[in-house]
Amino acid sequence: MAVDRLPTGQDQRGGDLALTSPAITNLLITGTPGVGKTTAIRRTLELLGEVRLGGFVTEAIEERGRRTGFSVRDLRGPIGVLASTDLASGPRVSRYRVNVPDIERIGVPALLSAIGEADLIVCDEIGRMELLCPAFCEAIVRCLDAPTPVFGTLQARHNTFLDAIRARPDVEIVVVTPHNRDLLPAQLTVRLRALLDARRSQGAAGGTDGSIRDVVCGRTKGALQP
Repeated sequence: MAVDRLPTGQDQRGGDLALTSPAITNLLITGTPGVGKTTAIRRTLELLGEVRLGGFVTEAIEERGRRTGFSVRDLRGPIGVLASTDLASGPRVSRYRVNVPDIERIGVPALLSAIGEADLIVCDEIGRMELLCPAFCEAIVRCLDAPTPVFGTLQARHNTFLDAIRARPDVEIVVVTPHNRDLLPAQLTVRLRALLDARRSQGAAGGTDGSIRDVVCGRTKGALQP
């Protein structure tokens, strides 16, 4: 279910993102490259408060002001290289080589462990690079099928796998635009709290100790060493 206008009929620049269907258990955002999807994810999680998070995020790797790749970070701590201009092998996406082994080593366990250990599964992002790993695709399906809500980003491009996610009745997709991106985190927070409350009413999931909000919100110290 794709939403590019608020379910209440209001413009996305104001108001709350209302619950569109009781069947919805997963919330994904999408939009054009550079529109601010990852920023919206991080600001939303900051507003959400103390929630047990699992899953992974990706971050740009820059050297001397130039983007040379992307990292993949398990919210529990492990980090690897998702893609880089310095890799000698691997599938090519744009000017990057994709490091499929690190997606399977970092991203896949992060997703699968979150099913039983977290209140909310974070997935930033489901995109062309990540989908080069078959185990990642399987893990995404398992997460979306699980009772634990998924919150993440979905690449705007179309292919069989991404379109199948869009067609799922338990997935709500919100489009990030330059007009709504500043107010959207507050709306997404309301929506996620409703999903989490519905999940808790069905019984609490197993827990993992500690908070990893500093990781997901980009406040970790130290540089990535590819």
